[in-house]
Amino acid sequence: MQGKGLIKFLVIAVSIACLYSLSFTFVTRKVEKDAEKYANGDMAKEKAFLDSVAGEVVYNLGFAKYTYREAKANELALGLDLKGGMNVTMEISLEELVRNLANNPKDEKFNTALANALKDSKTSQKTFVSLFIGEYKTLGGSTPLATFFATKDNAALIKSSSSDAEVERFLQKEADNAIDNSYKVLRTRIDKFGVASPNIQVQQGTNRILIELPGVNDEKRVRKLLQGSAKLEFYETHDNFQVYPVLENINKILASTLVATPTSSETAVADTTKKDDNLLANLGAGKGAVKTDSTSASDAKVAKENPLFALLAPATYMGENQQVSLAPGPMVGSALLKDTAKVNALLARPEVQSAIPANTKLLWAVKTEARTPERLSLYAIRPSGIENGPVLTGDVITNAREEFNERNEPVVSMQMNSEGARDWKKITAKAAQSREAVAIVLDNVVYSAPNVNEEIPNGNSSISGSFTVEDTKDLANVLKAGRLPTTAKIVEEAIVGPTLGQAAIDAGVNSAIIGLVVVLVFMIGYYNRAGWVANIAVIFNVFFIMGVLASLNAVLTLPGIAGIVLTMGTAVDANVLIYERIREELGLGKNIKQAIADGYKHAMPSILDSQITTFLVGIVLFFFGSGPILGFATTLMVGIVTSLFTAIFISRLIFEFMLDKDMKISVSYKWSANTLRNAKFQFVEKRKLFYGVSVLLVLLSLASIFTKGFSLGVDFQGGRTYTVRYDKPIDIEQVRKNLDETFNLTTEVKVFGSANQLRVTTTYHIEETSDAADKEVLDKLNGGLAKVDASNKHEILSSQKVGPTIANDIKSRAIYSAIFSIIIMAIYILIRFHKWQYSVGAAIATLHDAIVLLGLFSILDGIVPFSLDIDQHFVAAILTVIAYSVNDTVVVFDRLRESLARPEAYKEDLGGLINRAINVTLSRTIITSLTIAFVLAVLFLFGGEVIRGFSFAILVGIIVGTYSSIFLAAPAVYDLRKGKHLAEPEAPKLVVTERP
Repeated sequence: MQGKGLIKFLVIAVSIACLYSLSFTFVTRKVEKDAEKYANGDMAKEKAFLDSVAGEVVYNLGFAKYTYREAKANELALGLDLKGGMNVTMEISLEELVRNLANNPKDEKFNTALANALKDSKTSQKTFVSLFIGEYKTLGGSTPLATFFATKDNAALIKSSSSDAEVERFLQKEADNAIDNSYKVLRTRIDKFGVASPNIQVQQGTNRILIELPGVNDEKRVRKLLQGSAKLEFYETHDNFQVYPVLENINKILASTLVATPTSSETAVADTTKKDDNLLANLGAGKGAVKTDSTSASDAKVAKENPLFALLAPATYMGENQQVSLAPGPMVGSALLKDTAKVNALLARPEVQSAIPANTKLLWAVKTEARTPERLSLYAIRPSGIENGPVLTGDVITNAREEFNERNEPVVSMQMNSEGARDWKKITAKAAQSREAVAIVLDNVVYSAPNVNEEIPNGNSSISGSFTVEDTKDLANVLKAGRLPTTAKIVEEAIVGPTLGQAAIDAGVNSAIIGLVVVLVFMIGYYNRAGWVANIAVIFNVFFIMGVLASLNAVLTLPGIAGIVLTMGTAVDANVLIYERIREELGLGKNIKQAIADGYKHAMPSILDSQITTFLVGIVLFFFGSGPILGFATTLMVGIVTSLFTAIFISRLIFEFMLDKDMKISVSYKWSANTLRNAKFQFVEKRKLFYGVSVLLVLLSLASIFTKGFSLGVDFQGGRTYTVRYDKPIDIEQVRKNLDETFNLTTEVKVFGSANQLRVTTTYHIEETSDAADKEVLDKLNGGLAKVDASNKHEILSSQKVGPTIANDIKSRAIYSAIFSIIIMAIYILIRFHKWQYSVGAAIATLHDAIVLLGLFSILDGIVPFSLDIDQHFVAAILTVIAYSVNDTVVVFDRLRESLARPEAYKEDLGGLINRAINVTLSRTIITSLTIAFVLAVLFLFGGEVIRGFSFAILVGIIVGTYSSIFLAAPAVYDLRKGKHLAEPEAPKLVVTERP
C-alpha cells in the first residue's frame, strides 16, 4: 500500500480536528446541565445562570480559552424540529419598493406592469425588477422609465435622461440594498430579543430572509418585533459630566429603596481594587472581573450601598495625576453584557424614572467595542421638541456608502435631500458650537455617536472614528435603512413546541442507535472478520460526520439525523464492493494479500462513480432545498465524503495491520462464501417480461396520479398546518366535520402518530399573513377542536404557515431540482461511459422509479395509517432514490465496461456480456440493498411520525430502484444498440512502405 504514512497522518489529523470541533458541544452541554440542575425547573433561574456565565471561560485548552458564549457559537446546534422554537421566512416587498422609488405614480401602464410582475414573480425564476421592466415594455409604455424614478431624492443615482438599462441597474441595486438593509435591521432586532444561537440568512437569488429562533415560544412578540418598520433617528446628546450627577442620585435612591442585599443570581459586583473614600475612584475604572458566588463581604457591602454602580461602571479615565476622572462625551457608562437586563430593570423602576429628567434618554450601543468585548456602552440621548423626539429622522437620507479618507481610514459618507440638508446645517452648527455629538439611533439602539467638528451646509457628511471596514459597512447599511421605502412581512412560519422537539430527539437518537446496531450485526454476520473491519470504518464514519458538521457550524435537524442513519447504510456499500471483489480474486486462486490489493484496485472505479452520482444529488438538494432539507443535503454530502475516506483508507490500514501481524483474514463464512457466486440468470432474454411489468406499474401509477392525485403538504399548497394532541383518543371524523363547519371549507385532518394526535391543515385565509388573520384562524381552530368533547382537552404542539407565493416557489424549485438531478446524472454517465445509450438507459430506470414512487404515494394515500403528503421531504426522498438507482446502475455499467475492455469481448454476444455483468454484481446489489433496507425499516419504525413518510418513500424507492437497475437499465442498453456491441473493433490494417 503506497503512502501508508501519509494516510496514517491524515487519519490522526482528521480525528483530532473532529474531536476538537465536537468538544465545544460537550462543554456547552455540561454547562447547560449545571444550569438545569441549579434552576430545578425554574426557567428564569436557568436563563439567569447561563447569562451569568456567558462571558466566563468555561473551556481552557491552554493555547486557547473560550467563554460559554464562544463555545456556544461553535457547538453542533440542534434545529427547531429537535429543539423547538420558531422558523420564519420574511419577504421584502419589492413591488412597494419600486412604487415608492417612483413616488407612487398614477400612470396606468406603470401600475399594470407592477401588478403583472408581482403575479409572474410567483412562478418565474427571473428577478422582480426584470419582470417589471419587461412587462412595462410589453404594455407599450410611452413614458420613459427614467422619468418616473428621476426624483429629487434619487437625483444622485438616476437622471431623467438615463436609459432603460441604467434604470434596471438602479432598481436592482436598490432592491439588493433593501434586502441587505432589512437583513441588518432584522439581525439587530433578533440580537436584542436575546435568542440563543439564532440563525438568519438571505435566501440567495430571492427577496426573502430565513430566520430560525430556537427555544422561542412567544410568537406574538416575535411577529411584532420582525414586522415593525425600521426607525432611524438622529438625536442630540448630553455630556457625561451632565449625566453623572443623575446616575449618582439614582444610585442613592436605589440604595435606600432596595432593602434586600442582591444575591449572586440577581446582580454582579464591580471591581473594587481601589478602596478609598472617593466613590468615583472606587467605581470608576470599571475594569474588574465579575464575581458571583465568590463575592467577598466587602464587595457585597459595596454592591448594597451602590446597587446601580455595582452593575453600571461610570465612563471614566485615568488622568495624568493618576486620578480617576469622568470621560467626556455622550457615553455615560458600561455594563457587562449579562448585566444589561438587570440595569434596564433598575432604570425602569418608578422611583428611578421620576429621577431621570424629561429631556434625558438612556440607550445602549448596538454592540461591544473591540477593546472591551464583554461590556456594552450606555449613551445619554437628549430628545427635543414638543414630542420629545429626534432632531432628524432617517427618511431624509438619499445615500450612504463606506469609503476611505485621505489618511486611508475607513469612513462613512452620507448624503441628504434638500429638506434634510437644511435641518442638518442647523443641527451641526449647534453641535459644533457646543462641542457635542449627534447620536445615530436605529430601533432605539445607538449605532454611532460621532462628534461634530463644524457646520455641514450641504447635507454631505463624512463620519469617522475608530472604525473597521466592517463597522463602516454596517453603519452605511443602517443609514440606508432609514430611507427603506419598503416593508418586510412574514410569508412562511413554523412553530415547534418543546414537547414535540423532545419527542423528535428521542425518536432520532433511538433510530440512529438501532440503525447502527443493525448495520454492525449484519456486516459481522455476513462477512466474518472483514465485517469487523467494516464496522470500525462505519464507527469512524459516524464520528467524522458529526465532527465535520460541528466544524461547519451546521444545524442538526431530524432529516439530518435521517441522513446520518441512511449514510450508515450506504457507508457499507463501498466496503461491500471491495469485499465482493476480494472474494472474486480469492476465487481466482490468489493469496489473501494479493486479493486484497486487487480487490481495492478493481472496486475503485465503481465506488467513485456510485458515490459521485449521489453527491451530485446532494448538491442539487443543497441549492434548491430550504430549512430541514438543507440539513439532510449537508449530512448526505458530508457522509459520502467521510464514507469514501473511511472505506478506502481506514479499512485498508486495518487490513495492512492484520497482514503485518499475520492475523487471519476472512471475508465470508462457509454458508455465505458462494452466495449468488455462480448466478446465471438470463436477464436479457427475459427483459420483455420485465418491461411489461414495468409498463403496467407505470400505467397504474399514472392513472392514480391523474385521477386521484396527491395529498399536498402545506409547503406545496400554502395554508396553515397544526399538530394537535388530545388527552385521550379522539374521533377523527367528528373533528373533521366540526372544523369543516367552523371554517366553512374542507379541512384536512389526519392521524399523526398515536390515536390522540392529529395533523390539521386548512386553507382558510390562505392569502392573509397578518397577525389578525393568524389569531382568527387559531381561534376558529380551537373552537372547532373543543366541540368534539369538552372533557377531552387538547393542546397545539406545533404550527406551520406558508403563503401561496412561497408555496408556488417551493413547488417550482422542487420540480426544477428533480429535472436538474436527472439531467446532471445523465451528463455524468455520458462523460464517464462515452456512449449515449448508457445515459438513456439510466434515465429510463430513474424516470420509472420516480413515476412508480409517485404512483404508490397517490394510491396508498388515505389507506396507510400515516401521512403520505407530497412536500419538500418527499422531494428529498425521491431525489435520494434516483441517486441510489443510478448508483446501482453505474456499478453494473462499470462491470460491463470492464468486460468490454477485453479484446476477446467482441467475439461474445452482447446479451451474454450484459447478463454476466448483472450476475457478477448481483451479490453486491442484493447485500447493499438489504443493508439499506434494514436501516430504513428502523428509521420508518422508530424515527418518529415527522419523517415516517420520508423514510417510507426511500424504503420503497430502494426496492423499486434495485428492481430497475437489474431488470431495466442494462437490458435497455442492449435494445438501444439493437443487440450490437457499443463499438466495433478496428480491423487490422496492412501498412505497405516503399523503399527509397
